[in-house]
Amino acid sequence: MSTLLQQLANGVVQGALIALIALGYTMVYGIIQLINFAHGEVFMVGAYGGLATYTWIVPESVKDVWYVSLPIVLVGGVAVSVAIALLMERFAYRPLRNAPRLAPLITALGVSVFLQEFVRNFYPNATAALPFPGVFVQGQLVIGPIRVGWSGILLIGVSVLLSIALQTYINRSRMGRAMRATAQDPDTAKLMGVNPDRVIVLTFVLGAALAGVAGVLFGTYLNNINTDMGFQTGIFAFTAAVLGGVGSIRGAVVGAFIIGLVKTLAGQYMPGGTQYDYVWIFVVLILVLVFRPQGLFGEPERVRA
Repeated sequence: MSTLLQQLANGVVQGALIALIALGYTMVYGIIQLINFAHGEVFMVGAYGGLATYTWIVPESVKDVWYVSLPIVLVGGVAVSVAIALLMERFAYRPLRNAPRLAPLITALGVSVFLQEFVRNFYPNATAALPFPGVFVQGQLVIGPIRVGWSGILLIGVSVLLSIALQTYINRSRMGRAMRATAQDPDTAKLMGVNPDRVIVLTFVLGAALAGVAGVLFGTYLNNINTDMGFQTGIFAFTAAVLGGVGSIRGAVVGAFIIGLVKTLAGQYMPGGTQYDYVWIFVVLILVLVFRPQGLFGEPERVRA
């Protein structure tokens, strides 16, 4: 029983991380119907940006003061992620906006590989796991048999709060209404005075900012990062977005926590252990899509006359 409770706690932490990344996938697809496979690498470069900020920018005198160093590292990681996302949108995706869907999809895969190789060449020893500084309170929260690091509690809290804030922003702000209008009918939204380019750029910025936060908090939680983390976690995030319903913020969050729980529980209890956790994740995805092709919270596509 204690093992089950511990794995449930680990799954919630994993789901919180996946949720922050899945939101970027679902937002970009909801606006421009692009599956941005390079979004996982935006998460990865955010982690490396946070590490570079801690190494070169945070003063030595405050590196051990978490409430000073952590915000600075977060800002650095988010800034790097947002900068990369803006460059991707402007030079890789915008020229292909009216191209067949296969072209931007292949471009996204190319950008993903480019970012991995760029970090490998820019950062010394990037092929191996690099130590990430503990920029938050060390130690664990202990509740009976459950032990969760304080950095894991931070990851859960930040993920939930940012998800709620994003949902509120989309539903109640003027730009949020513009984003929903562009997602539903970009041509009509343009006639109503909405600037599609501004909406798309903002979508990339928001998704990248969440990925940058996830990268820094992930490094803080595990105390190491590597160049493969973006692809691996990005697969989980994309799967969570599809499971919850691509285009649905609530669906992305719920799907992420389901994926996190399936990953940890399957790795512990199912045949094959952690070597087959990918298999069980996709088994769950297939079962859901067989009975509900639009995902848990997605809307069925309307057939146009």
